Parts: sequence; structure tokens; C-alpha cells
Amino acid sequence: MVFLGACFALIYNRVELRLSTAILGAVLVAFTSFSGAGLFWLFILWVLFAGFALLNVEALRRERISAPILDVLKKLLPRLSDTERAALEAGSVWWEGELFSGMPDWRQLTGLPAPKLTEAEQAFLSGPTEELCSLAEEWPITHDLQDLPEPVWEYIREKGFFSLIIPEEYGGKGFSPLAISMILAKLASRSGTASTMIGVPNSLGPGELLLHYGTEEQKQRWLPGLASAEEIPCFALTSIHAGSDATGLIDSGVVCKGEFDGEEIVGIRLNWDKRYITLAPVATVLGLAFKLYDPDHLIGDRDEYGITAALKPTELPGVEIGNRHLPIGIPFQNGPTRGKDVFVPLDCIIGGKEMAGEGWRMLVELLSAGRGIVLPSNAVGGAMAAVHATGAYARIRRQFKVPISEFHGIGEALARMTGYTYIMTAASRVTCAALNEGEKPAVPTAILKYHNTEMSRRVANDAMDIHGGKGV
Repeated sequence: MVFLGACFALIYNRVELRLSTAILGAVLVAFTSFSGAGLFWLFILWVLFAGFALLNVEALRRERISAPILDVLKKLLPRLSDTERAALEAGSVWWEGELFSGMPDWRQLTGLPAPKLTEAEQAFLSGPTEELCSLAEEWPITHDLQDLPEPVWEYIREKGFFSLIIPEEYGGKGFSPLAISMILAKLASRSGTASTMIGVPNSLGPGELLLHYGTEEQKQRWLPGLASAEEIPCFALTSIHAGSDATGLIDSGVVCKGEFDGEEIVGIRLNWDKRYITLAPVATVLGLAFKLYDPDHLIGDRDEYGITAALKPTELPGVEIGNRHLPIGIPFQNGPTRGKDVFVPLDCIIGGKEMAGEGWRMLVELLSAGRGIVLPSNAVGGAMAAVHATGAYARIRRQFKVPISEFHGIGEALARMTGYTYIMTAASRVTCAALNEGEKPAVPTAILKYHNTEMSRRVANDAMDIHGGKGV
């Protein structure tokens, strides 16, 4: 028992292998000398110790133990799909690497510089963002207009809300991830419709794809128009058969010869059927993910190139925008888009024909940053609004001659709402600190997206429970 106890203690405390061997050897020598145990049990213990000691020979351990175990596990585990592999390899490893090491150095986290807004970012948050919040009355937007009022659209265009991520050299704001996060959170506390429609162009979409992968000609062609909101972008990834498993796309592009602007060129004939695409009903420029095929080998020696991203005007013949969706009663612009035999030049591929087949890698690399901003920020803003409204209601609503906020059950729910909102805000800030430093932490942003949206759902549930009939 003493020997086994020593083994478990060493394993639990993660003592280095050579030191563990020395300690166990000393314990076993003492046990042999003073325990009076029978020769059979001593023989068993020394054989076990000899086997343990051999683990110190690294080459032997790898060849005789680690490699066979790994071979067995490889056969048991399912094969990674291309989608899963690309997602795992996307982005960068940030401080979360410390967490998964099992012995995190917390000083690395506490030593991170606190993210701060620039003067221009703070002025935009305190000025145009506040003004937009006062203009965006959610009741008429949701119940009367089913859209943002035209004065709100004009204000969004005039103040550059669609250009927060676009650098100043192209006419945009060039704001940091922290600034975009705080702007969207404030808007979400007032109008979920406005924050959603502003969030999409400032996350994973044509603008960001062009910035990271576009040719200089493509940047000059599209970014100034996107910055001024003369061009309204959308990006169509989700299809009728494929959501998160983008490799299941049936949307296709075939390299062929065709006529474009009165000239015969080598281009791509596209066919797609997408849905749930935010801004599609009002978009003038469409980003599209599809599988690219080259049966005649017009651009290379491959038959199939895989997922590719392209950018094209929505006014091209064959492009169809379907009826709008109405997601959970929130009338942000969202709907399907279809295309039948739409012929476009090869230079519509984001990054040019050299980036043919690189679409999924492009998307997952940018997802690691984009998903850490828009959805988490909208969740924070919605939770803040719920806490503010529910706390006030609980003070003025009286039952049994006392405010319901003094009921223990109500107080518990209010405390839970406040705690979740604090956690969501703190998590968003620390993740934005990484994004501000140029990191693309795929794992933390995925964690943030999941937990912030889940906690906001719980906050909404508590708010509904406290409001009772008024929440229905």
C-alpha cells in the first residue's frame, strides 16, 4: 500500500520521471529492508520497478510503448475530414495553450496589456454610435417597417458604420477589434436589427477577405465602394444541404470559355442555391463559396480544385435574390440567393486564379477572428439591455405590497443575470486584447462565441421569467 500510495502521489503531483524513479527506488529499498514482506511480493514489486525504470530510456519507451499505443489509437479514431483538419489548423495559439498544458502560467495572462480605445474610436462610440442608438427605434422597425427606416440607413452610410474594419487608405475607419466589439455591443443593447446588419460587413465577409487575400486590383475595385456603402456586401456560404460542413457544398463553378462584356474569355460558370444569408436581399456585391471544377484543364492540370471564394456584382444575369427570411421575428435583412449558369471572369476569384481551391482555408482562418467579435458582442449588448430593463421592472413591480425585487427567487435570478453579463463582458474584453495584438486565436474565439450566446440565452430566460406576463 505504501508503494502504491507513493506511485499515486508522484503521478498526481506530476513529478519528473527520473526523480520519480529515484524516489520509488528509495521507497522500495526501505520497504524491502524493514517491511518483512514475503519474497514473492518483493519479487513482484522489484519486477514492476524494473519495468518502470526502463521507461527512462526514451528511445525504448517510444519504440516499444508509445508507437504501438499510437498505432492502435489511430485505427480506433475516425479519420479527420478536410473541413475538420482545416478548422483545427486555422488561426494561432494564444494564451489558451497554457490552459491546455495543464500547468498554466497565469502571469502571462495578467501581464497582457489592457486593450484601450483610441481617441477616434472613443469619439465614434460616444458620438455617432449614441446617435444611431437614438434613431433606431426597435418597435417600429420590428412591427411596422420590417426594416430599418430610410433615415437610419442614410445615417449608417454617412457615418461609415459599414467600414469599421476597412483601413483609412481605402476610405474606411480602420478600427480595432475592441472598438468594433464595443460599438456592436452598444447597438445591440438598443436594436438587434441594426447591430446584426452592421456586424456582418465588419466581420467575415467580402471586406475582410479582400483585405487579407485580395489582389491589389481587387482591393482598389471594391474596398472604396464598400467603405462608402455605395456597395452593400453579403457572403453566401450556407447552402440548402451544407451548413457547418462546408465540404458538403453542392454549389459549383466550372471553368470554361464564355462571353463576358462582348468578349470571349476563360471564366467560371456558377450555379448555387444558398440560404440564411444576411444582407442578401439588399446586397449589391455577393461573395460566394463554391466548389471549383476544371474538366478541360484550362487553368491547370487538376480536375477539381475544391472550395473557392469569389466576388461578383448581384446585377449579373442569372443571379436571383429570393424572398426574405424573418429570423425569430427580427427583421434584419436575411434571405436566400440563387444563381443559374452565371458566367464570371477568373479574376472574380478572391486573390486571383492562384487562390483557386483555397476558399475553405481563407474562411476558417478569418473565422477565428470574426466569430470572436460579432456574435459575442451582440450577446453582451442584449444581456446588458435585459439586465437594465429587468432590474428596473423588478423595483417598480409590486406584489403583496413589496417590490418583487425583494423576493428571494427574483433576487437570485437578477444576481445570475448580472453575473453572466459580467462574465460575458470580461471574456469579450480579454479576447479582444488578443485580437488587438494581431493574434487569431481559433480556440478562444470558438469558446467565446458558444458561451456568450449560451449565457445570453439564460439571461433572456431569467428576464422572461421575472417579467412574467409582460415578457410574453
